[in-house]
Amino acid sequence: MSEKISNVSSSPSTVKNKGWIVVFAGLGINLALGVLYTWSVVSKGIPDVWGWSEAAKSLPYSVACLVFSLVMVPAGSMQDRIGPRTVASIGGLLVGIGLLTASQTTTTLGFIFGFGILAGAGIGFGYASATPPAVKWFPAARTGLIAGIVVSGFGLASVYVAPLVKTLIQAYSLSTTLMILGVGFLLIVVGLAQFLQPPPMGYIPAGTPPMPANKSAAKMEYHPKEMLKTWQFYALWFMYACGAGAGLMIISKLAKIAEVQSGVSLGFVLVAILAVGNGGGRIVAGILSDKFGRKKTLFSCFVLQAVTILLLSQAGTGNVLGSSLVLGILSALIGANYGANLALFPSITKDYYGIRNFGVNYGLVFTAWGLGGFTLSLLAGQVYDKTQTFTFAYYCSAALLVAAALMALCLKPVEEKLC
Repeated sequence: MSEKISNVSSSPSTVKNKGWIVVFAGLGINLALGVLYTWSVVSKGIPDVWGWSEAAKSLPYSVACLVFSLVMVPAGSMQDRIGPRTVASIGGLLVGIGLLTASQTTTTLGFIFGFGILAGAGIGFGYASATPPAVKWFPAARTGLIAGIVVSGFGLASVYVAPLVKTLIQAYSLSTTLMILGVGFLLIVVGLAQFLQPPPMGYIPAGTPPMPANKSAAKMEYHPKEMLKTWQFYALWFMYACGAGAGLMIISKLAKIAEVQSGVSLGFVLVAILAVGNGGGRIVAGILSDKFGRKKTLFSCFVLQAVTILLLSQAGTGNVLGSSLVLGILSALIGANYGANLALFPSITKDYYGIRNFGVNYGLVFTAWGLGGFTLSLLAGQVYDKTQTFTFAYYCSAALLVAAALMALCLKPVEEKLC
């Protein structure tokens, strides 16, 4: 299953371009792996007789986010060394086994192991393998667009998985639902993984502008150790943790937020609406960043997300912000601004540190996503258990977003080096 990577430099005219096949295979894999974003619907379907607190319901999801992000580092390294096909197949197997394991238990610890650790690790292996081979087939000017399309599947997954999960739980049970999802996603991810193929080493995508005469043909490709010595890495990490953490906090609790603050029982609909924004925001942000720059796009998304979350904090029964229509709009905006992170940060990592070690380099940046999601989603559950509101979690995440926006203003590219 392992792919050999040629060392022969190739031009578009001598290599059959499989770019769009790889893009849509990666998109399909992410449409399955995005089951993570339906956790608010899954957790709401946990029977009261199981005796789980709201904080306990946050744990499997929080652990899955953390494990997902940590696994991205070794998975990214493996993807760089042995190719995406094998690594994505491992991911599909782990996701399937994890969901099947969770289907056989009713305890928090069982769900943490099955959904949090096994499925979380599988999502990391699959996700790490989807974007790198796709962006390598296209010129740098299209990095944002291609990354946005591939990762949009992860965000859009809830559009069909959320109502599917709700329907299956009502028709059967939560355990049977997880069993069905486990078998289905195992087959889908492993099957689509076979279409992930990077171009030969040295491949120059059509549309790549010629290198200026006064520069070496080979730009510096940063190894992970070199990247970790740049201040830009830590700035990117901080911004990613803030932007991702705020969005993941809302995603993990959206169904509960709608029920508690506004008495809206159609939380799964809001999850699906947020998913549309999540997927669409990745594509739109990718396009905008290709045209206007990553820095301006990042700043705009952070500011808009802070405002949107503050508006959601004021939503309640009897006011206009608590109406189903406005909640739907706010959910879509939160999804779009959150999703933008998943297109912008891989793109800017490639811009700053090169493509050769992109898998492991982005994996290191992506650990911010996991820590941010783990911390803020767990915070939201704990705050609710103590206060019966999410108010403090809202204001905390909004403050972090403002700090990330200010950091974005200070961001500048890593000084170019030559081999």
